[in-house]
Amino acid sequence: MHGYLILVATSFLVIVNTAIISLLICIIALIKVMTPTLVLKRYPTALANQLMWVWATLNAGILRLFNRVEWDISGVDNLSKHGWYLMISNHRSWTDIVVLCCVFKDRIPMPKFFMKQQLLYIPLMGMACWALGMPFMKRYSREYLLRHPEKRGEDLRTTRRSCEQFKHTPTTVVNYVEGTRCTKQKLATSKAGYQHLLQPKSGGIAYTLAAMGEQFDSILDVTLAYPQNVENPFRDMLMGRMNRIVVDVTVRPIDEHVLGDYFNDKPYKRRFQHWLGDVWEEKDRLLEKHYQ
Repeated sequence: MHGYLILVATSFLVIVNTAIISLLICIIALIKVMTPTLVLKRYPTALANQLMWVWATLNAGILRLFNRVEWDISGVDNLSKHGWYLMISNHRSWTDIVVLCCVFKDRIPMPKFFMKQQLLYIPLMGMACWALGMPFMKRYSREYLLRHPEKRGEDLRTTRRSCEQFKHTPTTVVNYVEGTRCTKQKLATSKAGYQHLLQPKSGGIAYTLAAMGEQFDSILDVTLAYPQNVENPFRDMLMGRMNRIVVDVTVRPIDEHVLGDYFNDKPYKRRFQHWLGDVWEEKDRLLEKHYQ
């Protein structure tokens, strides 16, 4: 019963924190809508980023209030709040978003998550994310493009327009390479051959790199693990049962392995997929080490 009381208290505080901050950011969004130029829009976006920092800081406080977490953080030295980063990460739980914001909020620019365009129309959250400058993606399937070839390249142009605002403001763009949360059920049906990861999807990173690859200072390859809360880390965190969180960061250069024309250069595309596969195999071995 004690754990469920903590669950109710934690959920209430997180919901109130999220609702209040989202409402304030939505007010800023209205100001941003009325701001005439892209340069001037930077100011309400910066204010919204500060509110996101407050949200992350309060969530970190709630996490500490109810959990006795042993943090194992490595590889975060020499990062800068004035840099541009592409962050790639494995995706285990909803906890990942809270952890990434808590760990990196004072080390690098506040993370921006690529979001599906449908989420833009969710009340409060959609407008808040727009005010924060998060890029909304409209992706077309292979089947759709076969029926509508005139749409080919439109999703890349949308990505470039979304990333245009990041050229003037230091930014961290986050990409969950697996495309979905890695659960025990999905692992059981996956044919990728990894013990702790799903098959990485190279298209999402390729779109981001094609839009602003040369602007990034480096790639932050983040490995997240919850060694003592493997089954349901999000529920355990809300119930005050989170014991240990591992955040392992490898800083990777922006070089010939990641820069190129992914959509028209087939040799580069194969080289990029091979590079990502090597990164994922290394990450899988690292996760095995943490879980052992």
